Amino acid sequence: MKKKIFTFITLTVLAASSCKNLNVLPSDAISTGTIVTTSDGLTNALNGAYALLKDHIEFNGTVDQNNMYLRQFYHLSDFASDDIVCGQVTTDPLYYSFSLGHSPAQGNTRYYWYVSYKIITGVNTVIDAVEKSGKTDATTNQLLGECYFLRAFCHFNLVRLFAKPYSVDPNAPGIILRTNLTDPAKKARSTVKEVYDAVLADAEKAATLMTQPRGVQYASQDAAWSLLARVNLYKEDNAKAIEYADKVIKPGKYTLSTKATYPTLFANAATSPETIFCIAFTQVDDYGKFGSIASMIYSDGNSGWGEEYASSSLRAAMAAHPEDVRWSYIVPLKDGNGNVQKKNGIEIYYISKFSFQGGLPNLSSPIMFRLAELYLIRAEAEAKMGATTAALDDVNMIRKNRGLEASLITTVPGGSTLLDVVLNEKRIEMAFEGHRTYDVFRNKKTLNKAYWGYHLAGLKETDIDLSKTPTGYANLTVPYTSPRTIYFLPIDEVLSNPLATQNP
Repeated sequence: MKKKIFTFITLTVLAASSCKNLNVLPSDAISTGTIVTTSDGLTNALNGAYALLKDHIEFNGTVDQNNMYLRQFYHLSDFASDDIVCGQVTTDPLYYSFSLGHSPAQGNTRYYWYVSYKIITGVNTVIDAVEKSGKTDATTNQLLGECYFLRAFCHFNLVRLFAKPYSVDPNAPGIILRTNLTDPAKKARSTVKEVYDAVLADAEKAATLMTQPRGVQYASQDAAWSLLARVNLYKEDNAKAIEYADKVIKPGKYTLSTKATYPTLFANAATSPETIFCIAFTQVDDYGKFGSIASMIYSDGNSGWGEEYASSSLRAAMAAHPEDVRWSYIVPLKDGNGNVQKKNGIEIYYISKFSFQGGLPNLSSPIMFRLAELYLIRAEAEAKMGATTAALDDVNMIRKNRGLEASLITTVPGGSTLLDVVLNEKRIEMAFEGHRTYDVFRNKKTLNKAYWGYHLAGLKETDIDLSKTPTGYANLTVPYTSPRTIYFLPIDEVLSNPLATQNP
């Protein structure tokens, strides 16, 4: 493994759960005192935080090449959706996202919880040191704001995965908030509302502090506003969602990729005018077949496992417009006669959104926020406020930049609602970027996975008559009320922290 900067994480190293703290200070570590008194201390501490989003780190005594914050986030989010089909049974715990056979002991949720709180505790250490120092210059404030942003970002992703949506039950158990270094190890879960309030407060503070942007590979005021737009949309504070989306859209600092440039947007994320915030990977970070985000959803024959594909459900939603440039990220594997090949009866349509940075099939700099999402956030909020023309204008802003200039939507189609129009567009635009399941369940809809794939646990292709819509199979359709729309808290947390009640 390559050497990374982990200066801040040596300050407080978490053990197997968020509430087991080990005070470890190796000889080469930067102490809390030197974080703010050395010229590079604070910057290096932040580099350590960003590195934890993409590195494979030790967990329970071993370094598993499959364990990486971003890899697990996309698997836990997208593999539970109707956009990706499971191509075969696997022993990788990602399978539980397809089958909904969740367990408190599954390795991916345990690691994700662990590394999330490792980031949170690290930035808390930096925040504490900087605020005690009294330094308030613009450079220090920028870096401090990035700490607040990362804390908000990690708490929000945790509450999305492990708690009910705000719109379903704001008083449901959320996650354990860690906003200072004096919290007791054994701490109860805050409510979903309390978590949202903390996330919003952190993101708002981050936005006021960050006035010296360091590039899209770091958090910025625009990234904080984007997070605030997203969180307020989930909270159904539609006016606030529009307000923050406007702060990003209206100045014109970012521009949508065109139909000519969209096919290379994700391979060139760090330089795209559409990118607001991405996690920068370099060629040194190319994990290849083992542990990359792309390896499960793309293969050129050698580069990855290529075991999961774009679903027939998503492709059906896109089928009316073959001219849509968003097809460029859905790559059919064809035989010598031009026919799409199958595996286990499933057509192989690879996904390349996390591929081809520098021409490498497993390398990309995953985008956390981009301008298209802000248009779609605003469109959804406008739809819910009854602003039909404004919502369709925002949808069409996306469509005309994706090769659909001749297919703009001027009226709501019969049998659909305005919200349906927006969510359908978002499904296609943001596919494979970790949004679909949350968009379905927070809008109190049912996820329909009525197509063949190994998400139908315990079955085989011949068990289903593909000429008919299959019914009666477990987890084929998932209502927003299902307890398996969220994951169990990891067993590490529950065993070491009796105040942390388990999800049903």
